[in-house]
Amino acid sequence: MDLDLRKLRYFVAVAEHRHFGRAAQQLYIAQPVLSRQIKALEQELECTLLVRTTRRVELTAAGKQLHEEAQKILAAVPAAVQRVHDVDRGAQRLVVAFSPGLHVSDAIRAFSSRRPDVETDVVPARWWEQDAPLRDGRAQVGYLRQPFDDAGLHTIPIGHEPRVACMPAAHPLACRSKLASADLGGERLLDAPTRRTSSLEEKFELIASGHGIALVPLSVARSYSRPDLAHLPVTDAPRVGTCLAVLADRREKLLRDFLEIATATLRHT
Repeated sequence: MDLDLRKLRYFVAVAEHRHFGRAAQQLYIAQPVLSRQIKALEQELECTLLVRTTRRVELTAAGKQLHEEAQKILAAVPAAVQRVHDVDRGAQRLVVAFSPGLHVSDAIRAFSSRRPDVETDVVPARWWEQDAPLRDGRAQVGYLRQPFDDAGLHTIPIGHEPRVACMPAAHPLACRSKLASADLGGERLLDAPTRRTSSLEEKFELIASGHGIALVPLSVARSYSRPDLAHLPVTDAPRVGTCLAVLADRREKLLRDFLEIATATLRHT
């Protein structure tokens, strides 16, 4: 069967909102139209994707799997179209994925000064699936924070950074200059697998609201700095490694040039 991308987008909207009305508003279509499209998708796939209740919508096991697959498919389509356009006009493009808090701009500037013929772009890598942009074709290289699934990837170590405890500014521990892991023994930690948030903004909002404390890399804490949060170094917490990553079978000169320049630049900074 052929998957209809429009139906797939409709399904993702319902899956993310868990509500037909709100999904229909986001999509600018009538709710009955959305319901018919989702029903048609279920019939085409010959499986139930959603369980509807009076208040909300829940995903079946098949629905959860489709949601995961659909996000990858829909993310890959614009990148594929861009590559087609680039080939049509004879352009070279390098897309770099980056983990939250990591700054790859110095490396891109250094590369562009050496290779002004190459167009560059960036794409964010979600913290729970940092390798996804490399695997679905949205990016050729990633500046990523370990750990992640590095199967089939070639990685180049760049450096390490400390982790800090992020907490409400009014928390009793916030007046300290530093902490040890033992100081957090009685605290609720908002770290996977305890509670996986969909974004760092959501995680920091939960922390500020008093829902717990999180151990995060220092660069992340600095990038999402806000006055109602404090972050303190945890002296015995394992440091987090950073690296450049590419698919192991990618050996184009364009990538080799970027990796050489980016490795030297990022290790220096």
